[in-house]
Amino acid sequence: MNALAYVPLPEQAYDQARENFEQMVGYLDSVEASSMSHSELERELEKKGRELMRLLLQEHLDNRGPGQSKEPVFGADGQERTRQRPQERDLETIFGGVRVERTGYGCPGVQSLHPLDAELNLPDERYSLELRRRAAEEAAKSSYDETVESIAKRTGANIGKRQVEELVQRAACDFDAFYRLREQEAAGDHPGGAILALSVDGKGVTMRAEHLREKTRKAAEARRRKMDKRLSKGEKKNAKRMATVAAVYTIAPFVREPEQIVDESNAALARAPRPRPEAKRVWASLEKEPAEVIKQAFDEARKRDPTAQKTWVALVDGDNNQIRRLRRMARKTGVELTIVCDVVHVIEYLWAAGRAFYPESGPELEGWVRHRLLGILQGKAGLIAGGMRRSATRRALDDKARKPVDKCATYLLNHAPYLHYDRCLVAGMPIATGVIEGACRHLVKDRMEITGARWSLPGAEAVLRLRALRSSGDFDEYWTFHEDCEYRRTHQSRYEGGHVPPTDSSRSSQKSPNLKRV
Repeated sequence: MNALAYVPLPEQAYDQARENFEQMVGYLDSVEASSMSHSELERELEKKGRELMRLLLQEHLDNRGPGQSKEPVFGADGQERTRQRPQERDLETIFGGVRVERTGYGCPGVQSLHPLDAELNLPDERYSLELRRRAAEEAAKSSYDETVESIAKRTGANIGKRQVEELVQRAACDFDAFYRLREQEAAGDHPGGAILALSVDGKGVTMRAEHLREKTRKAAEARRRKMDKRLSKGEKKNAKRMATVAAVYTIAPFVREPEQIVDESNAALARAPRPRPEAKRVWASLEKEPAEVIKQAFDEARKRDPTAQKTWVALVDGDNNQIRRLRRMARKTGVELTIVCDVVHVIEYLWAAGRAFYPESGPELEGWVRHRLLGILQGKAGLIAGGMRRSATRRALDDKARKPVDKCATYLLNHAPYLHYDRCLVAGMPIATGVIEGACRHLVKDRMEITGARWSLPGAEAVLRLRALRSSGDFDEYWTFHEDCEYRRTHQSRYEGGHVPPTDSSRSSQKSPNLKRV
């Protein structure tokens, strides 16, 4: 039996919403409202206003239904759905629960299709895409428990913790496709500063045992626990999976002298306007191998400088694996890449070594560090390393006392090719990894290290992706793209040739989703 379309007369439409609005006006004129404080009024109006919005949405959906097709309905299997049946589904929205009545088209043995669902771009699940967006934004900032509480307070929706986790994972599923499309559309569209900076680092995330990398998982299983209820000293090892964090940005050259770095009170340096990173993109991944993330960083950089007109520099903390991967990728892509070890790490090594000679804090220790830092900034890392070891020998320091000296000297000698700060400063290159350090803290530490958290790989990867989108200023653009992808997956893919037949539900021309090529 065919369902008949019903279009209400204008004077009959939204009767419940109109009545609810009049009740709100009457409430504001009541004795009860007149005795309220401003804050109490705001809270009460927000609650009542949310119910008004829910009624408006419900009546709008009622008016648009049942969405009968103007054309024959063919599924992706090529079979025509000839049977029409009115069907109903629940939808949880930011205003509260609503009911969607629409016409289903089917035939024996095949999945029914609902053109009105496609017209509204409804997800298969109970929760609306806008509610999914709210859950994604909140979960990117705080714990799942806090997300559930925040949604309950700020919307009319009722959603559980497990459902939030599932929505967050669905929300992040188009991350890679979004940036692939951006690379194609915006190649060379980022002039920015003359220096193109890449930076990579690693940050551990505590994982559920089954989601550790194979080697780490086996080591964790082999670990013998001394107590059932609490981990003892040393038993917290092999509980983390390393996330690879990457950053790409452009920046204007900033020429300095080594003396300006050492003497922070230098007036000329204080007056010089320090350039800021431009078009910064940061992201992190637990799922992908470090080499794959570094390749993505090169792809992002190539998008910004397809003809290699900029000066490419990679900033690292001295990790030899990262350096090898960067050099290998530079050779593979034919890019002239300058790799620079973070000067702040060098300074920390110097402070540790200096305390071997001057255990007490004071001008002597500070002067020792300043003198050697100046030499390293002038390109004399090898000479400084040799001088430190000779000084330790002359003072007859025992093996334990001279250990930080040897450690610092070894670092300087092993990383000497990446410590040519004199050349970097003349070229105006950055020599510190502040951007990637900030990304590690913001993307990973601030969210993933919540007390007691143990992550699944899909859940952690989704949260990292959403935080990266927010940090890079891409979340709103991504969400438009994500909804378009949802339309393709959930609706367009189910119809023959991807053609969703129009319905008779709209009184004006329908707007098609702003689809982009994937």
